[in-house]
Amino acid sequence: MGRATVKIARMKYALAFLMIMLAGAPSLLGASSGAVSIGEILRQTPMQGLTGGSALFSQYRGKPLIINVWASYCGPCLAEMGSLERLWQRYGDRINIIGISIDDYRERAEVFLARAETTFPHYLDNKLILENMLGAESIPLTILVDEQGRVLEKVSGAKEWDSPELIEAIGRTYNIDM
Repeated sequence: MGRATVKIARMKYALAFLMIMLAGAPSLLGASSGAVSIGEILRQTPMQGLTGGSALFSQYRGKPLIINVWASYCGPCLAEMGSLERLWQRYGDRINIIGISIDDYRERAEVFLARAETTFPHYLDNKLILENMLGAESIPLTILVDEQGRVLEKVSGAKEWDSPELIEAIGRTYNIDM
């Protein structure tokens, strides 16, 4: 590893440490994060297309929506992508699934998606607008949204989204037959 690479890595670790320290001191950060809470309607925030065109959350109204927030450097994010794809392939006529990458660099997100081999739409949030709005303090984060755009549930950590237990829970959450 070259000196420049080591220096950049150290700067990233220092920045990450600073962000962790500031997270524990909200008074230093000013106003609250503004994350949408369970029961609230998603705000009309533009989403930059990663696998297709750009969109607004309102374009996904009319069917339940599952939003998965991920990053290319997140091993658990990659681990759960296969189960989200299988869920999409099986129930895509009844639910919408989208992914939101919080990567800084589009190229890294594209490499991740080539490995994940997903067919559902993905968006890029390199300005952290969606990450902050959705409250993605850790990833992966999956958000269940109803047909009107109201947040029903936020699930942290990687899951097997096509497991019988989670398929049943998703059906109960959305009150649909899965």
